[in-house]
Amino acid sequence: MALSKVEFSKRKNSFAVYLIIALAISALSAREAGDTEKILRTVAGAVIKDATFQFIDRQNGQRYALPAEAPSNAQLRPESRYNDWRYWNGVLNLAMIRLGDILPEPSYRDFAARNVAFGFDNYRYFEDRHTSENKWDYPFGQFFIMEELDDCGAMGASVIEVSRSDPKSRYGQYLEKAAAHILHRQARLEDGTLVRSFPRKWTLWADDLYMSISFLSRMGEIEGWSLANKGIENAVCQVINFHKYLFDEKKGLMCHNWYSDSGQPGVAYWGRANGWAILAQIDLLERLPADYPRKDTLLALFRRHVEGIVRYQSESGLWHQLLDKDDSYLETSCTAMFIYAIARAVNHGYLSPDYRSVAVLGWQGILTKIRPDGQIEGVCTGTSISDDLKDYYVRPAPLNDVHGIGLVILAGAEILNLSR
Repeated sequence: MALSKVEFSKRKNSFAVYLIIALAISALSAREAGDTEKILRTVAGAVIKDATFQFIDRQNGQRYALPAEAPSNAQLRPESRYNDWRYWNGVLNLAMIRLGDILPEPSYRDFAARNVAFGFDNYRYFEDRHTSENKWDYPFGQFFIMEELDDCGAMGASVIEVSRSDPKSRYGQYLEKAAAHILHRQARLEDGTLVRSFPRKWTLWADDLYMSISFLSRMGEIEGWSLANKGIENAVCQVINFHKYLFDEKKGLMCHNWYSDSGQPGVAYWGRANGWAILAQIDLLERLPADYPRKDTLLALFRRHVEGIVRYQSESGLWHQLLDKDDSYLETSCTAMFIYAIARAVNHGYLSPDYRSVAVLGWQGILTKIRPDGQIEGVCTGTSISDDLKDYYVRPAPLNDVHGIGLVILAGAEILNLSR
């Protein structure tokens, strides 16, 4: 049926208004993307500048390019915290690789490759001198003391990514060792769920979903590796089991931990613990074949977790240190994790485009926490489990804490993808 002149005029005007709005949003997105790229280059540039790839003697501050150049009584450590073998540096390596691919900027991927090689080139010096020092206080301790998922999961994942373009035999040997630890030596419950031996046996930590799956999910992408399928199957079981033990359906969140000896959950819905869990799930989902038998189950668990997390986003776009406690401080690292996972899921079609606004608002909140020199505010320092909520309330958030730098880069890089 033909439209009347009045109806045609109304429709034409509505379409014109739509075009104006669409163009305005497009222009705003372009401006935001330009600002985001500039800020990410500042953050990544600060990392590269501070990563000296040298050693310093704790006794007198003397610097050495190689450990062999130092006197025998020197107490060496990497001069830069970015060059040690720690799980947060595994995340940083992964983030720099991702950012380098998106911009594209080869110096970021080169940083990750050099950082991995630096560990392999120098860990032996420290292993030969190690006696009984705590691995957390000892340089490269997590490289050669492989006893928990923190020691090999995220760093191992970054070795996988680096080895794609630089498949050295020493990298392959390390990956075999890390895979053997995660699949066969790490403590587990009877149903195969990964647990920790400290500070209380055998405790399930939400953090460990990422510390295992960041590695296990990438195992499946290594062509010809006999352990590849075992890695994927194990990762799928971990997601399902972690939800079974940790997910609170009423709150829509994961508890930080669950005690196997008492069968009770912990008291805290800690932001970064939920961040690790949601990051692990998107890592796995995007690496599964489209026809994987249990992919629908994993998607349902992921979407349920995202729906819960979204409920607690503040007006600033940031999430709180304790997600369900508005009187706890706004925390940057968990916000970055949620932004990344949600934006990545929208980009892959795992979430509705409606969630884009959640990620964009979160990123706007993150931008208020990044200083002009690229240093990041509001990142909670390393945090163990606790049955006292006060411990989470008072955890410090030092300027540019290493736990958040890679996460912020990951989030920003995926926001760039979202804007494109």
